[in-house]
Amino acid sequence: MRPFRAPPGTQRTTRRAAVAIALGIACAVAGCGWNSDGPSLTAPYGHSGRPPAFFRTLPPGTRLPSSSQCAKWVRARPIAENKGMNAPYNQTEGQHVASNFLGSDEPQADQQITPRINGNFTGTTAEILRWAACKWGISQDIVFAQAAVESWWRQTTLGDWNTTGCPPGHGPGIDGTLGLCPQSWGILQNRYPYEQSSWPAIATSTAMNADTAYAVWRSCYEGYQTWLNTVPHVGTYQAGNVWGCVGRWVSGRWFGPQADQYIAKVKRDMRDRVWTHPNFQEP
Repeated sequence: MRPFRAPPGTQRTTRRAAVAIALGIACAVAGCGWNSDGPSLTAPYGHSGRPPAFFRTLPPGTRLPSSSQCAKWVRARPIAENKGMNAPYNQTEGQHVASNFLGSDEPQADQQITPRINGNFTGTTAEILRWAACKWGISQDIVFAQAAVESWWRQTTLGDWNTTGCPPGHGPGIDGTLGLCPQSWGILQNRYPYEQSSWPAIATSTAMNADTAYAVWRSCYEGYQTWLNTVPHVGTYQAGNVWGCVGRWVSGRWFGPQADQYIAKVKRDMRDRVWTHPNFQEP
């Protein structure tokens, strides 16, 4: 996770690893509809009522499907586990977070987005990522690729090592690096100093980690992070820019060199579909 108002130049090196066995994740493109966390629509992805094969990006202002509706759709199309080390984290649900969580200047974020963050899903790693994509209306291919860039889909990933900003119980040296503690945790590398109300679930629950990450993305995508125009930025921040909000995750800024490099990596892994490669599989 990247800070909401991070100082320029904040960076983290994501470590990758690769081992055996192929997993094919086949996705046929279908529509994607929205609803609130209230009653579910009957067939928001089309007229057949069948569970969607693919969750695409939905425009700002579209109503979101509920956590439970997305869970039903995802579980109707099961995907085998390809990251065995995630098993305990994948079976742990998350928690609700405090108000004013998203660092937004717009009250709509606190009213419409924050109450939906709950990490209320268990399943395989790919299923959890699909669930988050469905719930927040972002292309599942972007989610798959971004999680690959951040952690190689490993909820056990630790990053942004520092001497300060340590979570409770994880002071410098506790997690194996002398004099340093990890600020970033999990499959999307959510950053503790900026997500303290979601601790410890962003570390203990894969679903909470992904749920939180894409709530932040949706807040940006809806146009609720207008502070991005008050810090160094390239172009004008506005709603509806998918990639600007992906890049903001790493840099805390609206475009710029660090964000641009990160966006290029996510697009590369999406184009290559790295999650289907044999060296990605760790069952």
